[in-house]
This record gives sequence, structure tokens and C-alpha cells, in this order.
Amino acid sequence: MSGGYIAQQIVNGLVLGSMYALVAIGFSMIYGIIRLINFAHGDIVMIGAFVTLGLFQTLGIPFPVVALAVLTAGGIIGIMIERGTFRPIRGAPQVTGFIASLGISIMLQNLGVMFLTAQPRNFSFPDYLQRVIKIGAVTFRTIDAVIMISAFCLMALLMFLVHRTKLGMAMRATAENIDMARLMGININRTILSAFAMGSALAGIAGLMWGGKFGQIDPLLGFVPGLKSFVAAVIGGVGSIPGAILGGYILGLSEVLFVGLLPPVYSAFRDAFVFVTLILILLILPNGIFGKRIEDRP
Repeated sequence: MSGGYIAQQIVNGLVLGSMYALVAIGFSMIYGIIRLINFAHGDIVMIGAFVTLGLFQTLGIPFPVVALAVLTAGGIIGIMIERGTFRPIRGAPQVTGFIASLGISIMLQNLGVMFLTAQPRNFSFPDYLQRVIKIGAVTFRTIDAVIMISAFCLMALLMFLVHRTKLGMAMRATAENIDMARLMGININRTILSAFAMGSALAGIAGLMWGGKFGQIDPLLGFVPGLKSFVAAVIGGVGSIPGAILGGYILGLSEVLFVGLLPPVYSAFRDAFVFVTLILILLILPNGIFGKRIEDRP
């Protein structure tokens, strides 16, 4: 097994990990503030993919404009989910939020099947995004480079917003202690709404990337990326944005390297490797890599 082959698998893992990290960030942001897992988060990936399909392939809108529209559409869906589902039950037991978000997920999937049909759709970008680039023994397409660079820029922008702006300070204060943040004059509703909008916008753009990478989408697309991204968030420590990013890349690299380095007969078990990775990490670090113990949180 040559070094070039291993380098190729690492690049493939980084591309996949970039998409997992973008979706995992949303899981961690929402859980970090309201201590609930939004199981509908993965379905926003599907919405982002179909918005891209409609605007780019059907209407022919330029790619940069489509990317901005997908970010906006993801943010709007996140706002609608927060206002229509999570805000009315904010004081209810956690299990209520889990069930409600699961219901939203099933509703979005079924609406997709009803209005878009379950038939997979071909998803293709123009030639300039499909151009093959070869650097040494490593080969990748332009879309792969766009995915990695865009993911890095979006994650850097998010970290800047969280750590260098008043809104980010409010989000961090709310995550630490929501009651104390309210007493300090922070608008809790606006802060939580912003977390949903930003996390969902990243999930939407991940849908654009997912379709461009794999070339086919369907209304049930969001289930697998959502589930694996949740695993990535758990690996990094649910509630930690750096943990979500690291968990996404660990998961993407592990998934690709397990399949690439083992005999082909094991390629059908790539999803099993994902959960084996989760179990091994949690056996060593039960709260994830950057996670905190529950009793240490106010």
C-alpha cells in the first residue's frame, strides 16, 4: 500500500469530514444553549440540497448566489423550527423536545416524498466544478477543494462570531447559565433564535456540498448525514463547537481510512465503523473529547 494511496484516502476523509463538521456544529450549538438535540437538523441538509437543485440546475442561477440563497434558506428553516416547535415547549421536560424534533424530522421527510417523490434526482455541477486536479499521487475534483475551503472559511467565521461579537458573548453566556444570562439583560429568545439560524444555515450549505460530492439526492437524504454528524458531535463533546469540528474530521477520516485500508470485503460495513469509533472514544472519554461533565454545568 503506497504512500500516495494513503494520502488520497486522507484527502477523501477531509472532504467528508468537512461536511460532517458543518452539520455537527448545529447539533452542538443548539444543545449547548437549550440542552436539547434537534433530530430534524439532518433534514435541513436535504432541504439545502433541493434548494440548490431548484435554483442552480433548474433556474440556472450563478453558483455564488445559490450558495448565499442556500445559507439563507437553511437559516429560515431553523428559525421556523425554533419558533414553531422548540420555543412553545422550552420549559417542558427534555423528552418532549426530543419527541417534537423527531416528529418534525418525520414530517419534513414525508413532505419531501409527497411533493418531490422518493425518486432519486441526479445532481450535477458545471464542468468548472467537476474539473479533475492532480497533485502528485493525489487526485481530486474542484468541488472537493471548494468543499474544504468553504467549510474552513465558514467555521472560521462562526468562531469569530462566537468569540468576538456581542451576539457570540450572549450565546456563550446563555450556554453557561440561561437564567443568569436573562438576569443580566440578555435577550434569550433572540440568542436562541440566532443559534438555530446559524446552525441550520451551515446544515443547508452542507446539503449543497453533499449533492455536489455524491451526485444524487432524494427526500430521505438527510437521515444518514444527520445521524453521523450527531455521532461526530458526541465524539467531540456535545455542546462544544471546536469539539464538533474535531469530531467531524475524526469521523470522516476514520470512515474513509477504515474502508480504504481494509480489504474490499469490509467496505459494506463502513457505517459500523462509525459507531465502533464512537464507542471506543466514549469508553476512554465518556463526555467526548471537549465535553464537560453534566454536574459541572450550572
